[in-house]
Order: sequence, then structure tokens, then C-alpha cells
Amino acid sequence: MHIVAIGGSDAGISAALRARELDPSADVTVVVADAYPNFSICGIPYYVSGEVTHWRNLAHRTHADLEATGMNLRLDTLATGIDVTGHRLALRAADGTESELPYDKLVVGTGALPAVPPIAGLADPGDPLTVGARDGLGPADGVHLLHSMGDTFAVMDTLTRHSPTSAIVVGAGYIGLEMAEGLTTRGIQVTQIEMADEVLPTVDPALGALVAAELAAHGVEVLTRTSVQGIARAEPGATGRLRVEAATTTPDGTTTTLNRYADLVLVVTGVRPDSRLAAAAGATLGPRGAIVVNERMETGLPDVYAAGDCVITHHRLLGTTWLPLGTTAHKQGRVAGENALGGDRAFAGSLGTQVVKIFEAVAARTGLREHEALAAGYTPATSQASPDDHKAYYPGAQPITIRVTGDTSSGRLLGAQLVGRRGSEVAKRVDTYATAIFHGMTVDALADLDLSYTPPLGSPWDAVQMAAQTWVRDHQLPTQHRHSTPPASSHSIA
Repeated sequence: MHIVAIGGSDAGISAALRARELDPSADVTVVVADAYPNFSICGIPYYVSGEVTHWRNLAHRTHADLEATGMNLRLDTLATGIDVTGHRLALRAADGTESELPYDKLVVGTGALPAVPPIAGLADPGDPLTVGARDGLGPADGVHLLHSMGDTFAVMDTLTRHSPTSAIVVGAGYIGLEMAEGLTTRGIQVTQIEMADEVLPTVDPALGALVAAELAAHGVEVLTRTSVQGIARAEPGATGRLRVEAATTTPDGTTTTLNRYADLVLVVTGVRPDSRLAAAAGATLGPRGAIVVNERMETGLPDVYAAGDCVITHHRLLGTTWLPLGTTAHKQGRVAGENALGGDRAFAGSLGTQVVKIFEAVAARTGLREHEALAAGYTPATSQASPDDHKAYYPGAQPITIRVTGDTSSGRLLGAQLVGRRGSEVAKRVDTYATAIFHGMTVDALADLDLSYTPPLGSPWDAVQMAAQTWVRDHQLPTQHRHSTPPASSHSIA
């Protein structure tokens, strides 16, 4: 059995590791487009900030660690075509040499590419399998995309060679916020530009405003409802090497043009699935152009599986969508690797659980926001509460702002969003909500959970439960919709 995985990030490596774990005799090859297999792209902002002291520390496993599992690595090798009938993969090495690699089972984990917005003057490197490139300002000019280790080295080169004192970050999603923090940590003055009404558009604006306040408290200029129109070299005598022209719109609809100057511009406006290879081989594409797979990660092409950011996401509340996350890619890759060996594993589905640290604030979400739930056919309502992270009489208590979304017809918990201080266990508390949603619990049933308590760390009713109780009080559901399971005992402890 020869299994070939395309892609050296989360999905491809997870598939290869699972195959070798289950069958040490399996011949497993991983084809990697660059020289950095199994590196943590999520850790890049912390290398840029200096908190991770060397780029090699971003490796989940070293090259030697991976080879010690028995897998074969083909680095700096681009997969250019899939011969489905002949079970062969066309390859092109860094020196241009072309070859073919036979396989019995293939796992496509080609990941995603940066979503490059149509900004005048911004270079677009295009898809490596197509022409698609657009001339303009790029890394040599101090204008960067950020998605790969190669992009990271280009950013670090700008930081080292030019010692920028100012930077503009276009985009205020997870990576954009982390990079704003990282560059600020280096002593660089940062302006963050976001076209949505608030930063971190994956949470409700009320919580995004809390994140924006944290940015401002650390000296970051935040411009929301602002779209970048163009990037150009600055005029002589300007306060930076680059000029960014943008249009900002006030809540009443008035639009004005503004210019900002900086020595470095970072464009992080999301990603798109890199599905070209599979599509050319005949795979069906779904939402956002991602590869359609079933829960076993099968593409419908004979002996071809796919996993990670290049494929659709089976969402436990939404059905089929596209939601690229590293945690999801690891799980999907593991499923694909097991099934490539003849197993019968299914991907259990995602809830889009995410968390991000912004200076001393932490924001997290899981499940659906109200407008998402409404579009999916639920009858949702949302309540907001701000319980303390632990008992107020113990020093250092801080409020966590929590928005809970539930279905008013069934009482089912649909989603939660949290913003709190670092140290308030926001990440673990969102995990409690995620677990409850995963198992179909009602909002009211959260009160029955036996959660830990000690005054320095929590309360007899945890913040998770107090926010849920607020939702129940606000929406007064019939008794039969309140509990998903009956209580185990009628006894109580005072």
C-alpha cells in the first residue's frame, strides 16, 4: 500500500502520521511545496513579535522527527497534476525537473492561498498552478501578504533591513489582530484598517468594540468601516515609505478619502481554498470553491481523499459550509489517513470554535451568532451578561462579557461569544459551550453541569452558567424545553 499526501501542513501531515501509526508497514510519502513541513502557521505572529525566538521553534515536529515515523518527505516539490485513472501524481521539483509518483491512495491537503483584495498597486502572486499574478508593490517594497513561512521570512527581512517605525495592517481578523500586537510589541506604531463595522468581524460588534478598545489602549490606531483603495510609494518627505489611500464611511453613510503613511504594509484579508489541483482532476467544488468531500473525506474520485483548508466543512449546525481552521484540518487529515488504509472513520463536524489573544484581552466564539442561526432556519435569540471570572471578594476578579445564542423553539444552545481578560480562562470556558453544543444540550441544561469551583478561579455558578441563566430568564421557555436530560439525583448540597 503506497499512500501519498499532498501538503506539508496540518491535514497532509496528520494523514501521513495516522497511516503510519495504524500500519507501520505502509509506504507513505508526503509531497511538500516548500521546505517547511509541519510548521505552525498560527505561530507566525509570535515569531515576528520576538516572543518565539527562532523560526525553527515553529515546527510541530522537526524534519528528523517526521522521517523517524517512517514517512518519506519530498520537499520543495510542487504537485502539478493528478492522473486519476493511472493513479499517478505529476511533480515538479524546485529546479524544474518533472517526474511522476505512483500511488494506491491519495490525500489532497493543498490548503489555502491568501485572498488578495483588488487594491490598486498591490502585487498578487497568484496561484502557483496558474498564471494569475498581478504586478504591483510587494515584499521588496515593504508590502506583504502573510500566509507561509516564505512570507514570514520576507516580513522579517523588511524588519531587519529597514527598521520600520510605522506599519499599516489591512484586515482585523485573527491574524491581523495578532500581527498588530506583534508589531506593536516590536516598538512599531501600527494603524489597523478594517472594512467591517468593527474589528474581529467573526463576533458581534458589541464584542468587537471591546477588542478595538484594547488595541487603542496599546497605541494602535483603529480605522473601521474603512476600505483600502490603493497602495503606492510615498512622496519625498512623507512620514513613511508607503502611502495607503482609503475610503472611510461614517454610520450615516458619508464617505471620505484619507491617506495614511507607513514604512511597512501588511495585507491579511483572509484566505481562499487552493482546490485547483483536485478540480483539474475532476473533483466537484462546493462553497467558496472548496473541494466537496463526504464525512469520510472522500472526494468521489477513485482512491482520492481530501482534507484541510481546501475542502468544504461539515458543520454540526449549518450542514455544508467552508470554515478553514487548523483544528479542523488536523481532525480531517487524521480521518483521511485512517480511511486511506481501509478504515471507516467519519469526521464528526465542526462548530467553528475559535479564540484569539489581543494584548491582555481574549476573544472567543463557538457555534452560531444570531444572524447565522436565523439564516439556517432556527428561531434564535441572544442575551448578554458580564459575570466575573471568579468570586469578587478574591482580589483580581474581572468581568467576562458573554453573549449566548439559543433557539427559542427548542431551547437548544446554538452559540456563544466571549471577551475577557487574559487569565480569565476564556479559552476553556468557550470550550465548555462548544462541548454543550456538540452534544445538543439546551441552554438551561448548562446549569446542571458539575463544574469546578474555588474562589480564586470561579464561582459556585460558573460564568458560563450565569450567562446561560440570563438567557433563560430573558426568554422564559416552557419547562419541557429547558432540560435536555433529567437530573441524576433529587438530592442537593447547600
